[in-house]
Amino acid sequence: MADVPEHLLKRSQERRKALGLPVEGEEAGAAAASDAPETPSEEAAVETPAASDAGGGGDAGGGDGEAITEDKGGIPAHLLERSRKRKAALAGGGGGEPAAAGAGGARAAAATAVAAPAPTSSGPGGHTQRLLTVVKSGSIQQARAEAQDKVHVWPHLLAIELASILSLTAFVTVFSALVKAPLLGLADVNQTPNPSKAPWYFLGLQELLKMFHPMVAGVTIPGVALGVLAITPYIDKNPSNKPTDRKFAVIMMTMFLMMWAVLVIIGSFFRGEGFNFVFPWNKGIFFEL
Repeated sequence: MADVPEHLLKRSQERRKALGLPVEGEEAGAAAASDAPETPSEEAAVETPAASDAGGGGDAGGGDGEAITEDKGGIPAHLLERSRKRKAALAGGGGGEPAAAGAGGARAAAATAVAAPAPTSSGPGGHTQRLLTVVKSGSIQQARAEAQDKVHVWPHLLAIELASILSLTAFVTVFSALVKAPLLGLADVNQTPNPSKAPWYFLGLQELLKMFHPMVAGVTIPGVALGVLAITPYIDKNPSNKPTDRKFAVIMMTMFLMMWAVLVIIGSFFRGEGFNFVFPWNKGIFFEL
């Protein structure tokens, strides 16, 4: 049921003043408020005769001179219909006492309408909480930052790289000052060292040249090995850093390192004069840094 319009309350107050009844805020109004109906539908039903009487009084007293309708007075149609029925019921009683009773009922209805509180904007179920108390409170910006997998290059990465480069440079400088480089004598074309070995980091390739054709040892095998390592990230796309989650990548890199380490060890310690295979505990070690 809709709330009682404001203009009806004003008309009821004016009618009470014309009849000499106490207005809102006095003791009589408070006493009438205690007898007021609890539901808004009953308030609107009881107040309708008072409003009709107020309108009728205006017509009888030569006020507007026109009947109040929904278009002119702004009163809802269902309230006008109730007013007509109420007036018809009061007029059908006849006599002095019914008329007096009807006037008393109209006055009581007017007092009840005046004593009724003014309509206020309320939510469902009559609740009048403010919006800020209904909406769940929460800060716009989170106080605690969430964990992130990415960090900025500067200063996190570059600071660590700079520290490692400076540490390695200091170690190489101190090591080269304390340990002399293993330089041999001047080269003699008439006396070639036997065996003639490449530096240790190339002994693996020299070992392959001893076993296979130069095309296979120098191009095919190294090219295939490096190609497999290059396509490994595209085959094993797991972003995890745990070895158990990157089995394919770990296996490929381990096989490459083990193959190269075995070839370097054989070329360093198991190759003697003429680059022939020998055991180091039989003829010694033919290797120098």
